[in-house]
Amino acid sequence: MATRVSHLAKGTVLNFIRSPAEIKTTVGAIIAQGKKVQDAVAAQSAPTFQNTIAPLARFENEHGTDWEVVQFLQNASTDKAVRDASSEAEQALSAFKIESMMRADVYRAVRSVFSNPAEVQQLSAEDRTLVEKLEKEFRRNGLALEEQQREKLGEIRKRLSELSIKFSRNISEGDGKALFTREELEGLSDDFFEGRATEIEDGITKFVVTTKYPDLVPVTTSAKREETRKRMSLVQETRCPENVGILQEAIKLRLEAAEMLGYKTHAEFVLDQNMAKTPETVLAFENDMRQRLNVLADHELKEIEEMKRADKKAAGEEYTGLYNWDFRYYTNQIKERKHNVSEEEIKQYFPMQEVTRGALDIYQRMLSLKFVKVENPESVWHPDVEMYEVWEASGENFVGHFYLDLYPREGKYNHACVCPIRSSSTTADGSTEFPVAVMLANFPKPTPSAPALLKHDDAVTLFHELGHVFHQICTKSKWAKFSLNDVQIDFVEAPSQMLENWCWEPKILRQFAAHYKTGEPIPDKLVEKMVAAKNEGAGLINLRQVFFSMYDMAIHNTTSADVDVEETYTKLREDITRFLGASQPTWGAATFGHMMGGYDAGYYGYMWSKVFSSDMYASRFLKDGVTNTSTGMDYRREILEPGSSRDAMINLEKFLGRKPTNTAFIKEIGLSA
Repeated sequence: MATRVSHLAKGTVLNFIRSPAEIKTTVGAIIAQGKKVQDAVAAQSAPTFQNTIAPLARFENEHGTDWEVVQFLQNASTDKAVRDASSEAEQALSAFKIESMMRADVYRAVRSVFSNPAEVQQLSAEDRTLVEKLEKEFRRNGLALEEQQREKLGEIRKRLSELSIKFSRNISEGDGKALFTREELEGLSDDFFEGRATEIEDGITKFVVTTKYPDLVPVTTSAKREETRKRMSLVQETRCPENVGILQEAIKLRLEAAEMLGYKTHAEFVLDQNMAKTPETVLAFENDMRQRLNVLADHELKEIEEMKRADKKAAGEEYTGLYNWDFRYYTNQIKERKHNVSEEEIKQYFPMQEVTRGALDIYQRMLSLKFVKVENPESVWHPDVEMYEVWEASGENFVGHFYLDLYPREGKYNHACVCPIRSSSTTADGSTEFPVAVMLANFPKPTPSAPALLKHDDAVTLFHELGHVFHQICTKSKWAKFSLNDVQIDFVEAPSQMLENWCWEPKILRQFAAHYKTGEPIPDKLVEKMVAAKNEGAGLINLRQVFFSMYDMAIHNTTSADVDVEETYTKLREDITRFLGASQPTWGAATFGHMMGGYDAGYYGYMWSKVFSSDMYASRFLKDGVTNTSTGMDYRREILEPGSSRDAMINLEKFLGRKPTNTAFIKEIGLSA
């Protein structure tokens, strides 16, 4: 990858340095302009696409970027005042969006265009889709209801938006911590302790371990002492108690809103616009997967139980069962002991810089793009942030920008995600708005003696999230509305899940996995062991996904507003994952961010889309060759470029040349179809 800054690219660079006052001013300007556009649309005596639909969509084209930037900063800024201002901005903009979608006068104009066949039939396919989407959005927001009901629904939507923001903020800022001696952390590698903060407790110096992923995952995966794993699990599952009440209130409000719109449950309302369409389809899918996965889980549990019994006997301790805090540890132990696969050995071959370089090289070739790293980028929110230009492989046409913010810090969003900041669109004068995406992650930091080293799962996460980045970057649309944010939730993960497969291809791994000290490529035998161990625990691992999905449906596909969100969580988890919970009260649902982060009645989409991702990979990339650029371009053209301007099923069928099946996924995890 070259390093330069082009004049063309510089003209598209965004400014992420905003003061609280600037954020407030930007929000005011966006809302004022939005109301002006809506008033003009509502005043049309003879609504057409050009005087009604286009101005509404063009407002999003022109102001959507500032909208996203001021909301984004709460997840990344190092300045708490900016984060607070950003959070307030999100609340104000969310309230405005809700108000906008509740304007009956604007809906009448949109409905007039939608109901005029002569007007709609002359439009391009993309413009027709825009009309249909806008009309349906207004209708789903209650515009077909009487005025009193519309106002009530608007208040419900505003309150849900406020609750969602509070829930997410509580998780981001409500980290827990525990103190351990070195002996209590037996099993953790030396680099885990390098540079780690310490505190004095009872006259003893102990290491500080937080619930951020770079701490939580290694401890729950590698700590030999059960009591240590249990303590960390309890710290994690007793965070953010206030979120239980928030989720409980949200469940009640969502059901009330769904009933007002003529749906029996919130799940029925959500699924109406997804690929799955109905709760019955989702439940049939999940129950079928649960039944199939239990066949694998029976064998896996027997192995794990025997292993833990032996460990307890050797330690002179009583075996009392398998618990939640055993899950990561013993699924990892099976891999290490059965296949002699050591995560500590593996990560020596996955230095962060090399993995990132390798991943970007692979995506360049696959998608016929060229990435140019921008040295010392201006207007970014932290010195660690890396910025890249994206060009067509020929180097002649600019495509967009993306940013990588890969390491944890105080106040930052503490999982991994991609934020679509600017979406592809065409301006009123016919010029192009180039897309921008930001990847936030929390990978292990460098230590005084070693660079940042990734576990293989971390590398998989990197490939996955970059998949979302390039979905946003490669979308080509006249309207910003058809960006990554609008892709059907039960398909949006499929492209990224499909790209995880590259991390298991020996030929691909050798392109970037090299020992951080010697530079020697990862040994073939180690790769063979990793691939052999890939599906160890597939039954139990996927059953956890089934649990999250079934929990989601249990609290959202119900006609009772009194469903207990925490009791349901605890009961279903034990029943489905087959691991016991703690004897004392915990509230794991309080940090299940998806339930207040846009995945309500949609979590099933992870496994649902995984089926599609397996089909795409096996049917095209394995068949044609994982480095086949022609297949990569088909993928870019049929899966990524349309964004949400086409139904995801159309995209899939065009890429596959047929309807998708679950055969590849079932085979992939070691079951017979």
